[in-house]
Amino acid sequence: MKKLCTVFLLLVAAGSLVFASGGGQKSSGGSQQAALIGIAMPETHVQRWQKDGASLKRFVEARGYRAEVAFGDADQNRQNTQIQNFLTNGAKVLIVGCVNDGVAAAITDAAQDKVAVIAYDRIIPQSADYDYYITFNNFKVGQFQGQGIETALNLKAADAPKYITLFAGSPTDGNAAFFYDGAMSVLNPYIKSGVLQVVGPYPETSKDTANFQRIATENWQAPVAKTRMENLLNNDAAAVVLDAVLAPNDTLARAIIEACLADAKYTAKLPVVTGQDAEADSTLSIKSGQQYMTVFKDTTKLAEAAVLLAEQIITGQAINIPGATLASGDLASIGNTGKKTVKAYLLEPILITKDNWQVPVQAGFYTAEEEARLK
Repeated sequence: MKKLCTVFLLLVAAGSLVFASGGGQKSSGGSQQAALIGIAMPETHVQRWQKDGASLKRFVEARGYRAEVAFGDADQNRQNTQIQNFLTNGAKVLIVGCVNDGVAAAITDAAQDKVAVIAYDRIIPQSADYDYYITFNNFKVGQFQGQGIETALNLKAADAPKYITLFAGSPTDGNAAFFYDGAMSVLNPYIKSGVLQVVGPYPETSKDTANFQRIATENWQAPVAKTRMENLLNNDAAAVVLDAVLAPNDTLARAIIEACLADAKYTAKLPVVTGQDAEADSTLSIKSGQQYMTVFKDTTKLAEAAVLLAEQIITGQAINIPGATLASGDLASIGNTGKKTVKAYLLEPILITKDNWQVPVQAGFYTAEEEARLK
């Protein structure tokens, strides 16, 4: 139990973006208040997290539970306060898309209160105080990005060097390493044979920490990627024409494309630029021929699966999530927090290009306004 003074301070600090739903009733031999599920999302500047928060809330309520949703605005201290608020309010399960490893202390508090935690689409690093992680096969996401470049540049038949520059996601997001390593599992053989030539830093894998940090993009911030791309175009890439840019997500891809469009060398033909998340703006860009590809991770299904997992934890059911597989073998490392290996449930991603951009639309992934823009 929290002390009264702590409760008061936490309630005062609760002015961040938190909205509550429900108060619905569940009946079990008499009426009682529905269990609360706390949902902590990392930020709002990446479109998908706003959608995930809304989807998770909707699925929680559809199953008869209460939901509180908070966005951390890429500030781990703020998110920790939000998690403490959930605990104070009596949450039974937390679904957490963390900002960085500074969340570990809040997860320890949850464990002490016997509140189960589900890491949502980002591993919670450096913690042994939770047991569940639900995400996509993020190594395969990276492989799709590498395969997109391989196909677009016809690397298997290339007889002249192609030029590529490399970007990675946030160094505080464990997924960034899986995305990058998946992509490089496809691209490294072409780099070693000379078919691909890297402009700028080249970490062969994410384990080359020094060089990985040089290509990483702090907090997935588009302005950071745009500035780095502008610097590359004016310096390392000034004497060449880039054929491809490995961009780890759609938000950064659009920023990179914006930088390229301001360079006269690329006004007629852009490099092949990868992405992921199937954001509506990037799907529109793919349709128009600017961004080459994205990876559709149906986060609506991810949210539904996470809420099903939360319900099974609350009710003590055996874990069974349709459409998700428990990571095993080499993939089991996806659940490695640095302190233990948690159970990682993986959903499958889908490669999206101009040939099949309608797939997310057909899945009902977009809002009515977004669909109207895509017509």
